Amino acid sequence: MPLSQPRPYVSVVVPLFNEADNVADLHRELAASLERMGRPYEVVLVDDGSNDGTAERVLEIEARDPRVRVVRLRRNFGQTAAFSAGFDHARGDVVVTSDGDLQNDPVDIPRLVARLDEGFDMVCGWRRQRKDPLSKRLPSLLANRLISWATGVHLHDYGCSLKAMRSDVVRGLRLYGEMHRFIPAVASWMGVSLAEVEVNHRPRTRGRSKYGLGRTLRVLLDLFTVKFLLAYGTRPAHFFGLMGLGFGGSGFGILAYLSWIKFLHDEAIGTRPLLILGLLLFLTGVILVSVGLLAELLVRIYHESQGKPTYAVKERRPRAASETAVTEPAPYPAPERAAEQEPTLRRR
Repeated sequence: MPLSQPRPYVSVVVPLFNEADNVADLHRELAASLERMGRPYEVVLVDDGSNDGTAERVLEIEARDPRVRVVRLRRNFGQTAAFSAGFDHARGDVVVTSDGDLQNDPVDIPRLVARLDEGFDMVCGWRRQRKDPLSKRLPSLLANRLISWATGVHLHDYGCSLKAMRSDVVRGLRLYGEMHRFIPAVASWMGVSLAEVEVNHRPRTRGRSKYGLGRTLRVLLDLFTVKFLLAYGTRPAHFFGLMGLGFGGSGFGILAYLSWIKFLHDEAIGTRPLLILGLLLFLTGVILVSVGLLAELLVRIYHESQGKPTYAVKERRPRAASETAVTEPAPYPAPERAAEQEPTLRRR
């Protein structure tokens, strides 16, 4: 971006994979919506290894519009990785995410940012009138209810990519697998305040959808990961230890009962299946407790060796005169800049 360009207030991150037919209209609609806000902005287009000419078209757009920045990944890493790459290169105080298939309406972006200005840390879109077939809407409805119940973060539409977040929230996110849809739940660890805004949803008219049943199954697996990290991410010994105590206690009780029979009633117990069950439960309990202790050591090594705190600071008081906002330390510091990421991506 030229030096004459002011530092952006809003960064819009859009991952793209084989969306060559949509990028021109996407840029036009984004520019029209963001211009109306009257604030400096940038658009970070992440080409996730497209092979249909998407890269060439976004580079043409970048050459014409200095507010567009292009990040090209070396291969198709998936939507979650593409969002992460965009977050690493976004420079705005507010980060907006959106899909590149034109189903999200850029006209809604100013409304999300306006709700963010009311004091929220994250504003999520809700596709109340979703323009998708029932085969996609029904699994999504069930998944939204399951995710809300499992994580305790109740939203109507986890699958909507149109979100607005403060930059300090984005810096604290580390996403893997298909976890981009769990951003509100992952960010809840930091105690963020959430709001939902109804947004317009449009049918896909060009290109091919990348969503299917296989992705739904992967999302369910990621849900187990998110639930575990939210509940026991910093205390895994409580998870494994409680199960270990349950199994070990049951096994100990069975073995104590058999010992009472053996020594007080002089009955044979060597051929009883209950003896094998008691030994199995007791050994399983010992193993689970041991795994919990090892996991506890790994968690402490992870946090202490890299200086990663187990808390998130919203504000420090009193502020220094030069401070406008204090959000450090973030729970996970931002990764190294693009110069150190050359093995995995090219930055324009």
